[in-house]
Amino acid sequence: MTSWQIVRIIAGIFIFISVALGAPGSPWFVNEWFLAFTAFVGANILQSGLTRWCLMETIVRKLGAKAGA
Repeated sequence: MTSWQIVRIIAGIFIFISVALGAPGSPWFVNEWFLAFTAFVGANILQSGLTRWCLMETIVRKLGAKAGA
């Protein structure tokens, strides 16, 4: 798997977990402030799309994943 694929998987997992913990109707609801983490992940996805740089991808590459096309 390439670094960009890993980053998208991580982002999807973070969003899924934070919505599950932050949505009042969820059986795993803890606190609505978990939705702030969802917004943070979304803002980072937007930023990486505009600037073509992603901190998570840099970290994943340093951990040994090959760069994507």
